[in-house]
Amino acid sequence: MKGRTITLDHLNGAEAAALMVDGQLQDLLIDSDLPRPGTIYRAIAERPMKGQGGVFLRSPDGPCYLRQIKGVSPGQALLVQVTGYAEPGKAIPVTPKILFKSRYAIVTPDAPGLNVSRSIKDEALRDRLLELAHDSMTGEGGLILRSSCAAAETDAIAEDIAAMADLAAQVMADASGDAETLVEGDGPHALAWREWTDPAEIDTASGSFETHGVLDALEALRSDTVPLGGGASMHVEPTRALVAVDVNTGGDTSPAAGLKANMAALRDLPRQLRLRGLGGQITIDPAPCPKKDRKQIEGVLRAALRADTVETVLVGWTPMGNLELQRKRDRIALTQVLP
Repeated sequence: MKGRTITLDHLNGAEAAALMVDGQLQDLLIDSDLPRPGTIYRAIAERPMKGQGGVFLRSPDGPCYLRQIKGVSPGQALLVQVTGYAEPGKAIPVTPKILFKSRYAIVTPDAPGLNVSRSIKDEALRDRLLELAHDSMTGEGGLILRSSCAAAETDAIAEDIAAMADLAAQVMADASGDAETLVEGDGPHALAWREWTDPAEIDTASGSFETHGVLDALEALRSDTVPLGGGASMHVEPTRALVAVDVNTGGDTSPAAGLKANMAALRDLPRQLRLRGLGGQITIDPAPCPKKDRKQIEGVLRAALRADTVETVLVGWTPMGNLELQRKRDRIALTQVLP
């Protein structure tokens, strides 16, 4: 099956969306009962964490943790936004830097200025979009026009800007009072519309996950083992402290076996982490290969990460020859939503 297909369905009663590209599952969004990233609270400051530079906040959904904040007093009301999913037993991660994000526009109340995505290179188009931004943006704050604007109708962009600007004005003016949820984060179907903007066939029929092979792909994700071809494999195993990734050559004993296995694994690793909803510290134990191959291995991984949608930092090599990543937790772990 060639091309891109977006399927909007439900999984075990929860709203879900899947992106299939040429018959392969590329992205997956599943709802849960946890607070969604993007949710905005009016939260109440409680106790600071001395030595850690953070403070716990009270929200309608439980305790939140705000990092690196100064000048916050217990009892103070703050507007904060959920940045990702909390690890089991930990507080909800939040930030005071609130964004109002839609398909074409991002309104930034704390960062003035009108900007166009750098991926839009056409100068004439950039000028037209900036003119539209000046005409459509009202009130204070800043605006970023996303790369999806390149193929969008002017009226649709203007409507998006107006909707986000109005929502931002309402929320930012509602900073006083007790703990309250002011905006719910987008669910999987809304996120699919917002983030998967390349042309695609869209199937909203009940049972579309089975029709397009999503259920088969999910069944494969239940295993920690990812076949890489030629007998090589990658094992992706989440632990409480980190996600361990082990690359093996299998029965291939040729001199280039280690390099081939590592390159195949790292090309697919961002997709595997994305689909499994894994983040935090990622430690990769590569298949044996000479140190001189490390630059080539890093290049393959960096290219794969550039095409990924989840913020990931390549930290570097450890003295023992492992490769470490730090990845944002903006997806729910598959093990938390699949029985």
